[in-house]
Order: sequence, then C-alpha cells, then structure tokens
Amino acid sequence: MMIKNKTYLQTRWSLADLFPGLNSPELEAAFKEIEERVSAFEKARPELDENMAAEAFLALVKQLEEAQRLLHRLYAYAELVFAGDTQDQLAQGLLSRVEQFSAEMSNRTLFFSLWWKQISEESAARLMASAGDTRYWLEEIRHFKPYTLTEPEEKIINIKNVTGASALAMLYDTITNRYIFKIEVDGKVVEMTRGELMVYARHTDPVLRARAYQELYRVYGEDSPILGQIYQTLARDWRNEQIGLRGFSSPIAVRNLANDIPDEVVETLLDVSRKNVGVFQRFFRLKARWLGMERLRRYDIYAPLAEADKRYPYEQAAAMVLDAFNQFDPVIFNLAQRVFDQNHIDSAVRKGKRSGAFCLTATPDLTPWVLLNYQGKADDVSTMAHELGHAIHSMLAAHHSLFTFHASLPLAETASTFGEMLLVDRLLKEEENPAIRRDLLFSQADDAYATIQRQAYFALFERQAHEMIRQGASTNDLSDAYLANLKEQFGDSVEVSDEFRWEWVSIPHIYNVPFYVYAYSFGQLLVLSLYQQYKQEGESFKPRYLKLLSTGGSESPARILSEAGIDIRQAAFWQGGYNVVDALIQQLESLPAPG
Repeated sequence: MMIKNKTYLQTRWSLADLFPGLNSPELEAAFKEIEERVSAFEKARPELDENMAAEAFLALVKQLEEAQRLLHRLYAYAELVFAGDTQDQLAQGLLSRVEQFSAEMSNRTLFFSLWWKQISEESAARLMASAGDTRYWLEEIRHFKPYTLTEPEEKIINIKNVTGASALAMLYDTITNRYIFKIEVDGKVVEMTRGELMVYARHTDPVLRARAYQELYRVYGEDSPILGQIYQTLARDWRNEQIGLRGFSSPIAVRNLANDIPDEVVETLLDVSRKNVGVFQRFFRLKARWLGMERLRRYDIYAPLAEADKRYPYEQAAAMVLDAFNQFDPVIFNLAQRVFDQNHIDSAVRKGKRSGAFCLTATPDLTPWVLLNYQGKADDVSTMAHELGHAIHSMLAAHHSLFTFHASLPLAETASTFGEMLLVDRLLKEEENPAIRRDLLFSQADDAYATIQRQAYFALFERQAHEMIRQGASTNDLSDAYLANLKEQFGDSVEVSDEFRWEWVSIPHIYNVPFYVYAYSFGQLLVLSLYQQYKQEGESFKPRYLKLLSTGGSESPARILSEAGIDIRQAAFWQGGYNVVDALIQQLESLPAPG
C-alpha cells in the first residue's frame, strides 16, 4: 500500500539557499569574504613547521575548510545556474568568473598541501593521529607526493586550466546543449531536445527508434570535426600534464589514484567485464526472439516488450519513489522527501537546459540539488530514484567535514543504484499487468547492460583513444576504433550501423571527467552484491548498509568495503556481480515466449 505523501509537481529548483540571484549583493559579498579568509590563511604560512603542535595544525585545517566551504557554495551556484540554462550569457559569465577566481584562491592556498606532502612520515603520522575526521583527507593528499611539481609550476597549471581544459569542456557543453533535433512523429516533423528525442529510443515502434538514433548521430556527426578536435586537445592536455609533467604511469592511473583504487583492481574489473561479453550477448539474442526479430539492431537494445506505453505523471512518480524508499527504511524516505520539500529539484524539460540528470551537493550542511529532465517514462522514474539516492548518500554523510563527506567516485554510485533496485522491486510487487511486469524484468537487464558493460567498454575505449591520440590519430581513426569497440561488445548478437561511429563524441563524461565511467561498472557490480545480501539477510542488513553510506569519503573504498566483507582485489568478487546478471537472464529465458 502506497503511503500518503504530499503531492509534488514539476518545477524549477530554488537556489535561494545558496544566493538570492545572479546580481545579488550577497553574491558579490561572497567573493570578498572568500578573499579575506584566504588572506588570513596566507598569513599562517610562517607558522608551518613539522614540530608544530597538533592543536595549531588542526586550527589551520579548520581555517582552510571554512574558506573552502564558502567557495563550494559559490561554485555550486554558478554550476546550477549554468545547468538550468547553458545558453544564458550571464550564467556563462558567472561560471567563467568563478572558475578563474577559484584557480586564484587555490594558488594562494597551495602552499599548505605542498608543505604537507613534503614533511616526514613521522611528523605526518603524529599530526594525523589527532586529525579526527580529516585524517583520511590528509592521508590522501600525501598519496600525490610523487606526482607533485614545484609551487610555481602548480600555480601555472591551475591558472592555465581555466582558459585551457576547463574552457574547452565548457565549450563542449555549450555547443552540444544548444542542439535541436528534428524527427517525424505521426507524419509531422517535430523539433526537440536530446532528452525529448531519446524517449523514442525506448519506443515500441522500431521505425521511430531508428529515426531517433539516426537523427541524434546525424547532428553530432555533422559537428564531429569540432567535437573530435576538442576531445583530442583535452586528451593531449591530460597526457602533457599527468604523464609528461607529473610522471603518472598511464592516463587512467590518474583517476585511479584520485579514487584511491589500485590500478590492478581497475584492470581486474575491466578484464572480467571483457570476459563476460557473452552474458549480455545471450540477453540480446533472447530479446530479439521476444521482439520477433532475427537479430537486434543497435536501435533496438532498449526496446520495450510490452505494447502498453505506460506513463507516470510526475506527482505519481515522486510518490512511488518515496514509497519504495519508505518501505526499505524511514530514514532514507525522510531524507529524500527533504529534497522535494526544499524545492531543490529542477525536473522540467526545456531548451538550453543541460540534458540528462545529476545530483550536486554544495556543502554537507545544505540539502543537495537534483536536475532531471522528466518526461513520464518508466526510465525517468528510475532516474529520479537514482539521483535521489545520490542525495541520500550525501545527507547520511553530512556529519563529516567538507573534505571527507563526499564518497569517492567508485562508491558514489552505491546509494543511487540501490535506490533504483528498491523502486523496481516495488513496481514488480504492485504491477498486475503481466506484460508490464515482464517488461520491467527485461528493463532490469537493459539497465544492467547500460550501467555495467556499456560503461566498462567506454573506459576501454577511453584508454585506447588516449593512446591513439598520442600516436597522432584523427577523429575518423577514433571513430573507426569506437565502431570496433561496439562490435566486440555485441558480437553477432546485435547489428551495429555505421552512424554509431559518432556515439563517442556524444558522451559528456569522457570530455569533462576522463575515466569517470568505470565508476558506474564498479558501483553496479558492488550494488548487485549488496542487494543479494539484503535479500538474504533482511532487516539485519540495513544498519550495515546505512553505516557504509554514512562513512562518506572518510575512509578508503577498499577499507569501507572490507568492513562489508568485500575484497575488490579478487576477480571472483566482480564475477559474482556478473553471475547475478546471468541469473536474471536465466529467469527471463525461463519465461514463456509471447503468443
């Protein structure tokens, strides 16, 4: 039985908890206050000494945290205003100004992390012993000691990134978020955003599915010379700095260290993913039979099976998600409801708004903000649960410092993916239409592909692309490599047409956060393991799960997961996740065929 919730309607978010407006005096005052706090912190530079008292050291850490807290609010506001309308010149201007200002402030406080990295192990251990919640953050800084340059060099990189890599990433977002797509629907050509277009990728009509993808990659393909050049430049910039200057062993090793995940763990994850391509290829062959096709086209991999094109009004979706969370634990229900109650969700589709979905947490004391492009499909309801899961994760860890509340990337997908699984379980429990129930099960397998295998192969492509660019590859060369990547994924189970060669230029993550994507595979396989534990243990699992989330980023991922009985270094752990997917596909294979 669904709980009686408040009714929540689609609205734009309120950013009033950050600043009243783009031209508000409070916004200008924040710039001034940050500068004053940084100036005060700079005056403490002469006090830095290996033998300083722990109390004095921790007072400096607190002083830095307070300056960073206000800067985080400022940055969050600029990011959210820009996401709400990427074509707004005032928003663009503010984001550029904040990035420049942030780089300048970072340069002025850089001396602290440089000093901290170079002190002796004994002195560092003594000071960390009293550091409380900031201990792991301090430990993490020292991990980068071998890759740190001199202070003047670090300052130059910070400043140049504002007009270099960061500017190029913003240019990519600005170009691609202005795209308008045209598709014929019911005999009429309709203009739409990417989010609106991709609704048709999951349409029951195979002709509309094909048109949607063809139009998507027609538009991206036309700009591929520009988008490809942006990517090549970003990849060269990454290599020049991270390998040429800092001395990392490979481009992906940079992200691994930032995630505090050993290189060999990521290699094992990607190797196991590569060895399990047959699991999803089997699923795609099964789906083709259920759809009455000899073989799926790439257009069809997310095709629904049920003829009923069920829609969920926004207010119903909100109630369903909140109810699923409440059935698991009232704690996560109350946290999710707080996001709605404080009007921190922007859910409507509109031109210029950033596509996709995300959750942004500014500081531990503020309720996170969630961006959706909600259009009423079952997939949109899952996305709502996913992003609210991120928000719950942040709020459960809000008792930590600014430096330690945010989970590392590989663990950041835990609560979000778990939230989706809670929702699907609730839908399966209450849905009476057998066709829709069957579609939900197939949708689970679709989502497992999208979150595990697709993301692992993105990471494999990124690794290959960075090496190819080092050797002088063109945009067309990269597109050939990407097409080969797709054909390895799908084998003979899916027909891949040539326009999918441009898919890689449409993936924002590989532009904005290199090698981010394997965190999705990591997170999904981890959650499959955790969800199995929940099913087996019931109520006794919940306190352990909430504790895992509440740890935030205050410990290393390996340490956090070892407490949950998980050894991420073992291939058997990752294979266990694929075994859960395999069991789901076996369940689907046992269902009676339609007709």
